[in-house]
Amino acid sequence: MKVFFRNIHLYLSLAAGIVIFCSCLTGTILVFEEELEHVLHHDRYYAEPAKQRIPLSQLVFSAVKEVPEAKLATVKVYKGANRTVEISLIVPERKENKAERGKKKSSKSESANEQHQKNGTLKGKKPEEGGARPNVTVFVNPYTGKVTDQFNRRKSFFYTAEMLHRFLLAGKNSIGNKIVGISTLFFLFILITGLVLWWPKNKKIMRQRLRYKWFGGWKRLVHDLHIVTGFYTSLFLVVIVSTGLIMSFKWANQLLFAVIDGSKPALEQPKLPVSVYQKGIKPLLVSEILIDQDKITENAASYTIRIPKDSIAAFTVNTLANGAVETTADTYFLDQYSGKIIGIQKFSDKNTGQRARAFVKPIHTGAVYGLPTKILSFIICLLSLIFPVTGVMMWLNRNKKSKGKRSKNYAVN
Repeated sequence: MKVFFRNIHLYLSLAAGIVIFCSCLTGTILVFEEELEHVLHHDRYYAEPAKQRIPLSQLVFSAVKEVPEAKLATVKVYKGANRTVEISLIVPERKENKAERGKKKSSKSESANEQHQKNGTLKGKKPEEGGARPNVTVFVNPYTGKVTDQFNRRKSFFYTAEMLHRFLLAGKNSIGNKIVGISTLFFLFILITGLVLWWPKNKKIMRQRLRYKWFGGWKRLVHDLHIVTGFYTSLFLVVIVSTGLIMSFKWANQLLFAVIDGSKPALEQPKLPVSVYQKGIKPLLVSEILIDQDKITENAASYTIRIPKDSIAAFTVNTLANGAVETTADTYFLDQYSGKIIGIQKFSDKNTGQRARAFVKPIHTGAVYGLPTKILSFIICLLSLIFPVTGVMMWLNRNKKSKGKRSKNYAVN
């Protein structure tokens, strides 16, 4: 039976080894992205606290003014006195000269409603299906109103690492995306078969497989690095790989819901509350939406205001409690004309399957319990780089031995 599992372990490793190595390497790099960015670009994220903060409307105006043709998408405010305000903008990508000329012509006939939108309010027409995503974040000092930095993550090293990790740089729904997903599935079987192969016959062998023999020769060391390290990291890697599968495959996502509470994930997004359109009344500015709704953000460590996409959509305010992971925010929907709360989606009100699904990404990235789990995730991902290398070395050594035996047999004959 072990021969069967050894063959599965070997051939799946040979088929997906390079992709697995790439995923583990980029995963290791991405664990401390936030911390590294904050250290390397401290002035981008932090400001010297002062007595009085500048009104949010002025901060938004400064950000939009800084980036021509930009449209406001979200505003993120931290309650911490030393944090800058993060204002995300949608900047049209320039592709062709003709398209640029067309945009310039259309901009001349821009309506007052569209101009109002740039300053933090509503747009007059519906966005394209799917909607454009923010691609530039402007960081503004909340005490001086000065723009401290602009950041386009799509042009950063970490974004390239993420695209390599998820799609092999080929993009979503591409062949690269499928290869990564299949390789992740292979990795799960590799881990399971590895545990089966590791399982010892007796206690003496178990003791040998729980310790490194540092001075037993390089072949023995390679063997121990593969076998012993594999045992100590296998459980953690199974969790990391399983969460990766849930994010990659619909069937894995459905399986999570079925196992947790017997439910099925929603195939479609639920209908969101909408604003009551009032003709002739201007929508509220982003700085006005929370004037009478302080209770929404009073216990939040940070909150993000998302601008409505059309004349009937609502403002959404995502509030995050101190120490909570990003995917567990509460969401409030506010009428863009009156500012009244027209809907609430609290994380605690979601069913068990939805709450469990919210933790999948934080578990995968190691962010679920902050710095301790990030350090653990970093160590596990770093150690996982050993397996493809030592596995290939063991396979080559085994082939070399087999060829040597065949050569001796031929010589005797």
